[in-house]
Amino acid sequence: MTMDFAKDRPIYLQLVEMVCGDVIKGKLKPGDKLSSVREFAIDTGVNVNTIQRVYKELEMMNLTETKRGQGTFITTDTAIIHDVREQMKEQVAAHFISSIQSFGFTLDEIIEVLKKNGGR
Repeated sequence: MTMDFAKDRPIYLQLVEMVCGDVIKGKLKPGDKLSSVREFAIDTGVNVNTIQRVYKELEMMNLTETKRGQGTFITTDTAIIHDVREQMKEQVAAHFISSIQSFGFTLDEIIEVLKKNGGR
């Protein structure tokens, strides 16, 4: 099953965000083993080198750790997972605010629509 990727952003970053999202949502839990690089490449329809970069980025974020001969695992350090969650929240919020402000909406209008639609 290949995935559809946005053309305006590097694929490896989209995959890093996907894995981070799966961790934040609880789909991937602390200590879970990730697919091998080759399996992940096949599952996503992406080049193996791209997946190696994804795994390297995740490890640099301390979200994963590689155990020689065993594979790559999600960290069991909940503080790191919390930090990644906070960083993702900030990134998504900043992107949203930037996008909506580009249409000329004021901060008050943005807050109003968030309050109105916050329960969804």
